[in-house]
Amino acid sequence: MTLYNVEITDEALSDMDEIYYYIAVQLQAPENALGQYNRIAENILLLNTMPERYPIIESEPEKARGVRFMPVDNYSVFYVINNDRVIITNVVYSASDIRTRLKNN
Repeated sequence: MTLYNVEITDEALSDMDEIYYYIAVQLQAPENALGQYNRIAENILLLNTMPERYPIIESEPEKARGVRFMPVDNYSVFYVINNDRVIITNVVYSASDIRTRLKNN
């Protein structure tokens, strides 16, 4: 079984920080924020094996770039596979305007 190196971009880390901040401060639920942050991080780390199990996005230009997404609770983790690396590009609230968020990156 191939093991992949999982890399998280600065943009994806910023996305995760924003999610934590929103839940902890805006919703005033710091324990829930930490739990959500940890669930996302744990699922990201599991992409070190069989990252192909999640689909490539069907719309362009993401399809041409091989962008995949993995759902985690109400969030979507976007990533690409590059040889033996899995590169996490974004973590987005699933009910947000994902197309616009991805287009800006």
